[in-house]
Amino acid sequence: MSIGHTLLGLLEAGPRHGYDLKRAFDEKFGQGRPLAYGEVYATMARLLENGLVEVDGVEGDGGPERKRYTITDAGITDVEVWLGSPEKPESYLQSTLYTKVVLALLTGRSAEQLLDTQRAEHLRTMRLLTNRKRKGDLAAQLICDHALFHLEADLRWLELTAARLDQLRHEVRP
Repeated sequence: MSIGHTLLGLLEAGPRHGYDLKRAFDEKFGQGRPLAYGEVYATMARLLENGLVEVDGVEGDGGPERKRYTITDAGITDVEVWLGSPEKPESYLQSTLYTKVVLALLTGRSAEQLLDTQRAEHLRTMRLLTNRKRKGDLAAQLICDHALFHLEADLRWLELTAARLDQLRHEVRP
């Protein structure tokens, strides 16, 4: 996810302080990983330096100064280009799961146990996401569906790999 583009998109609704941007990001996109304040302010400094945002005002109220940011025309164009560009699909050719299976076989460890443990973790995560999906609004349902579909694909791969372990064992340890 491009945090800079996401924050720019949130600014299109109107000027906001860094705190407001963090809160909006976490509410809409921060499921499982809220944005750190430091990340917000570092990103905003970079966007400011690149001319994609500008400071619309500074408020103090006797406390620390709070900058209010607004998106520039260049920032709007940047978001438009980003939204119109397709995301490259993950190829998963550098899969950690695959690496673990091969290393288990190469080192004489139980790849079957590794696959069973991973299957249990995937199923546990799927149960949590399914429960979250049931309780959530449409946005939560859609992001949970996205994650669930990826987990289902992983489970299919785990089953296929388990069925082919003997063959793979002979190929990696001739």
